[in-house]
Amino acid sequence: MFQSPGHIALQIGPLTIHWYGIIIGLGIILSFIYALNEAKRRGLDRKHIDDMAFWVILSGVLGARLYFVIFNLSYFIENPWEILAVWKGGLAIHGALLGGAAAYFIYAKLQKIYWLLYADVLMPGMLLAQAFGRWGNFFNSEAFGRPTDLPWKLFIPIGKRPDGFEQFDFFHPTFLYESLWNLLGFIVLVWLSRKIYKKGSKKRYGIILCSYMVWYSFGRFFIEGLRMDSFYLGTFRVAQIASVILFVVGLSGLIYNSKRTL
Repeated sequence: MFQSPGHIALQIGPLTIHWYGIIIGLGIILSFIYALNEAKRRGLDRKHIDDMAFWVILSGVLGARLYFVIFNLSYFIENPWEILAVWKGGLAIHGALLGGAAAYFIYAKLQKIYWLLYADVLMPGMLLAQAFGRWGNFFNSEAFGRPTDLPWKLFIPIGKRPDGFEQFDFFHPTFLYESLWNLLGFIVLVWLSRKIYKKGSKKRYGIILCSYMVWYSFGRFFIEGLRMDSFYLGTFRVAQIASVILFVVGLSGLIYNSKRTL
């Protein structure tokens, strides 16, 4: 059984440090360190990682928050002061991908670098950051699934339970499912990157990026089906729609790449 110890890590007078921010920050730092080391391994200019990091991270965070706000617009219209309260949660990964990708494409265009080259460097670290970031949901008692009595069930305080489910104490720890899936995906992508990008070998740029889309989207589609806080378009879950689109794009890219002549 899992139970969150609470969302506050440290409080000194008016200064409050939240676990959510600590964990998101740690994930970003680890992702950045991985990208720097991977760029070095491939003999690429690590300065590009340094230069793009701030803008990609900032744009990713803004995109993640904007995405969340848009799909909870009625609430934030009534409570506009909470738009900036990211320590309470509310960073959507698909929004982060859109925001981060926009900044990355602009940077690649301005610097005249081949966008697929550095995208392959960044994506394994992205999965690592997501694996860590999901634990922020644990401390905030959010992003959980349907009620369950499984041994690894998650206790949710009554104030955090959805309407109509107040009588249930335990729920699926979907944050854990996704964290483990992302961590395994990170290991797979690192292995694949080492296998493909060996010194002196032919290179097929874009394989890691496409593999990221396929891996993450496949797992997220099924995990999303368990969650109780999904955004909807009609009767369809938005995250599942996005997962299907990314999966098809990623799979198409892998098929195309496999047919290219080495």
